[in-house]
Amino acid sequence: MRMNIKKIALQAVLLALSVSAYGQLRFSADEAQAMRKMQIALLAIENLYVDTTDTEKLAEDAIRGMISKLDPHSSYSTAKETKELNEPLQGNFDGIGVQFNIVDDTLLVVQTVHGGPSERVGIMAGDRIIAVNDTAIAGVKMSRTDIMKRLRGKKGTMVEVSVKRRGESKPIKFRIKRDKIPVKSMDAAYLIEPGIGYVRFGGFGTHEEITTAIDSLREANQRKYPGQAFNLILDLQDNGGGYLMAAEKIANEFLPKNRLIVYMEGRHSPRQDFHSDGKGSYQHIPLVILIDEVSASASEILAGAIQDNDRGTIIGRRSFGKGLVQKPLAFKDGSMIRLTTARYYSPSGRCIQKPYTSGSDKDYEEDLLNRYQHGEYFSQDSIKHTGKTYHTNNGRAVYGGGGITPDIFVPEDTLGITSYYKEAAMSGLILQFAFEYTDENRSKLSSFKDMKEMVTYLKKQNIVEQFASYADKNGIRRRNLMI
Repeated sequence: MRMNIKKIALQAVLLALSVSAYGQLRFSADEAQAMRKMQIALLAIENLYVDTTDTEKLAEDAIRGMISKLDPHSSYSTAKETKELNEPLQGNFDGIGVQFNIVDDTLLVVQTVHGGPSERVGIMAGDRIIAVNDTAIAGVKMSRTDIMKRLRGKKGTMVEVSVKRRGESKPIKFRIKRDKIPVKSMDAAYLIEPGIGYVRFGGFGTHEEITTAIDSLREANQRKYPGQAFNLILDLQDNGGGYLMAAEKIANEFLPKNRLIVYMEGRHSPRQDFHSDGKGSYQHIPLVILIDEVSASASEILAGAIQDNDRGTIIGRRSFGKGLVQKPLAFKDGSMIRLTTARYYSPSGRCIQKPYTSGSDKDYEEDLLNRYQHGEYFSQDSIKHTGKTYHTNNGRAVYGGGGITPDIFVPEDTLGITSYYKEAAMSGLILQFAFEYTDENRSKLSSFKDMKEMVTYLKKQNIVEQFASYADKNGIRRRNLMI
């Protein structure tokens, strides 16, 4: 019994000291007493409790319990959860390089990653993967997570897939060597019309991905419309954020030298300022940024930097209000605590974080619903500013209390959204119809040189009528007045 207690005590101490990312911590007498109390409780449960317990799970539950009493964004994740959370931010993972959707219990390849393993062996958009390593996945109820587990694996390992391809009578087998697959944050980049570029990205992966897209649009505008000035729209709607450094570097591209971009400060974190270096490539491009209630974190840092420096126009609805800085504290087993250590502030001094109550986040979780019910999505006058007034470089009033309030308010679009449309959208049939239509007409659709040419063609195909007939056959009754 004594040896067992000694062993467990050693494990408890190692657990307490296994954080590798936080450096040297000093504990007060009260803090040391609290740690001893937790260790004794763990030892008592392990050695005296009536039933067998899982010590690791008890420790994890204790950590989660402590963190739940803090702010809404501090968190604990297991080793597996940490790996999944980090992949979009790290910019790559190991796999076969396909984007896919599940249609009628079958994996439909939407597109292959350019230059990736699947493209190299000949897999094409529209292919249906029906088996992985001789295990059928078609016609079997599988989640996206289950399918990804089968397709992903360490770089250099092999996987065999069976593919059903339109026009081929028998399945085709491919052996694919897994490789690093880049995670792209770019959703769209094109010229809306002469002189106006549009770039939409769903996260902040790499700054280079964004600048490459902007450079390509600027060059395309100069080539197609010589002498036409270039203007830019950055669409950050639904963008939940990402790395601070990516947002800081993008803001730097648009600002003149020595402009404050963002600063962060906390109880144990001295103020740290981020300034522009004057080397940005887009300092004179007229700029508009689109935001909405889901735009958060890095999106708000970028929008706040542009707004407070009077560098561009912010259009849309008040952003989410996520301005807490998390520091990752990694355990040796791969699990991690993300602990809030500071707050982000825009150049005018506004704290981006919206108010919250420690350990009581029900109202925080329901904030977007409360905004909707209060009418904030539909009327600028309904926006509640709970913080004080700040001012931009040029003296314009901006408001604290969380999030970035746009310069030009645009209410949520409700025009033309009928109950028929809502039913169709929520059913998933619109996307399913789009996939099937694309698959059946892939050769024709691939022949168009640009978006406008394709749109002109599609308008002549009576697509809406085709969808209405398709939806009627799949459970959504035709209602002609609402279509």
